[in-house]
Amino acid sequence: MFAAFLATLLFSLSVVAASRTTRALGGTTANFYRLCLATTFLALWAHGVGQGLGGGAFGWFFVSGVVGFGMGDLALYQALPRLGPRLTILMVQCLAAPFAALTEWLWMGTRLSPGQLLAGLVILAGVAIAVAPREHLHLPRRALMIGLLLGVVAALGQGLGAVISRKAYAMVELNGGSVDGMTAAYQRILGGLLFTAPYALAMLTRDRWRAREGAIIDSAVPAGSRPGRSIWIWVVVNSLAGPTVGVGCYQWALATQPSGVVLPIVATTPIAVIPFAYLVEGDRPSLRSVVGGIVAVGGAIALTLIR
Repeated sequence: MFAAFLATLLFSLSVVAASRTTRALGGTTANFYRLCLATTFLALWAHGVGQGLGGGAFGWFFVSGVVGFGMGDLALYQALPRLGPRLTILMVQCLAAPFAALTEWLWMGTRLSPGQLLAGLVILAGVAIAVAPREHLHLPRRALMIGLLLGVVAALGQGLGAVISRKAYAMVELNGGSVDGMTAAYQRILGGLLFTAPYALAMLTRDRWRAREGAIIDSAVPAGSRPGRSIWIWVVVNSLAGPTVGVGCYQWALATQPSGVVLPIVATTPIAVIPFAYLVEGDRPSLRSVVGGIVAVGGAIALTLIR
């Protein structure tokens, strides 16, 4: 449970850093640099003190990365501009947990107790209260439908990626191997980077071509502006807190707990973002965010006490 809570805190810090880097560099560029740096950091760990590509389940971890980092993140970054961050986060965090719990039950036979199910639902309800959009969405029907579909795909990617990681750990145990969380994160991110790199490189090439033609590349990045040196500090923070140490703790949690227990705790990430956003961005939380946070934290505490 400690690993899941630590992953949540690190993911929330990564969200704040990602917000800074996305505004300065654009979403595709920021995400690509994040994955490249994280792969480098994780490779140093895995091949230095970890198990490298060993452990007896590299194939399963690789597939988990393709599904989670690859399919899930690509869908997430396409859903964000269509639905906005609040509705996208609400969909992904609230749907990933039940997708994972149902899949792990059908595939691996892992059953959750009624108390664990109830606590998980309380956590998801708290997240929904805190991050649900405050106003009615005035979106074209086509954009709304595509965005909702992409949000479901992103949630499936996160949920199924977690279950495949659980299967990988089962194979590690079956083969008598050993894989620490950081090494598992490295083996996963290789699959995600292989899946996303062609798309990211194509978009970066397109942006450079448009820049030469004088076109606007990304409305979030002012034309002609150059990011300051400090933004690269946020790129490093995003890489370390998210796909490096954060995912390492996430894999550590999945090694010992069912995905239906881990994901509801990780679903409180939008709640944990609130104090970081206030300290770094000056974003004052609303009363509803505070109430939702209290509900979610209460569910998380209950989940840790239930065995």
